[in-house]
Amino acid sequence: MNKIAFWFTKVCLLLTCFTSNALEFNLPQDKSRLVGELTYYTAKKGDYFQKLAEDFNVGFLALMEANPGVDPLRPEPGTELLIPTQMILPYGKHEGIVINLSELRLYFFDTKKQKVHVFPVGIGRIGHMTPTLIDKITEKRKNPNWFPTADHREEYLEKHGKEMPKMIPAGPDNPLGDYAMRIGTSAYLIHGTNQRFGIGMRASAGCIRMHPEDIEWLFKKSPSGTRVKIINTPIKMTYIEPDTRIIEIHSPLTDNEGNIPSLLPISNGVQRFIGNNPEDLEILEELILDPNGLPVEIRSE
Repeated sequence: MNKIAFWFTKVCLLLTCFTSNALEFNLPQDKSRLVGELTYYTAKKGDYFQKLAEDFNVGFLALMEANPGVDPLRPEPGTELLIPTQMILPYGKHEGIVINLSELRLYFFDTKKQKVHVFPVGIGRIGHMTPTLIDKITEKRKNPNWFPTADHREEYLEKHGKEMPKMIPAGPDNPLGDYAMRIGTSAYLIHGTNQRFGIGMRASAGCIRMHPEDIEWLFKKSPSGTRVKIINTPIKMTYIEPDTRIIEIHSPLTDNEGNIPSLLPISNGVQRFIGNNPEDLEILEELILDPNGLPVEIRSE
């Protein structure tokens, strides 16, 4: 995830507008939590990762993580790319909105229709890490005004040498976009954006940022009182069939002090899931040292 600083400026120069739709899956009817299938795409001349991320509605960093060694600005035409459209659902109650910071993904669970909708999101950058929490949507605003925090205004003053307005009215200069939903009584919002960059990246001041068309959809589907759970879980596990184990590992997020947490030693839960087979442990070690954010099958016993 620390690659963001290198690519952020270059990506901004290539952005344009694309339409996108949420990834939608039926909820598994068995005990498995694996949904979707990997998408394979052959790069063409003129492709770049930000465009592909929007075309497939996946995160920019997720696309980079799944395709190490590929230039995200100019992938070689003919290169076969992996699009991360398969995933393990987060562990726990599948209700309302669940955001896994490690994945930079938001899950919306429609329990009536037994479906889950998955969106890429932008989250807090280093120094402004989005907190983990369990709460609910308490306020919804269409065409919201933005009231920058004191910290945000202080940073703006240091950077630009002038005061930032205490209120930014709704409109094209408002970074909240056209829709915003407050989480609990906190200052944290799930909101849109007036720019196309930063989705699937660590780019916000702590809020959850979504594509304009995605937040519009979510806004209409999420009444006040909708449960919101924010987690930070880089390792997810599940079974498909009794003896087939699937593990998905993401790069741990750099903390506010600039430290990258280690995934080692592995937790007791991961140890029990993997077992003691040397080949399985070798696969696990490779994934921890070089996470790809993709579900990987662990050899059946």
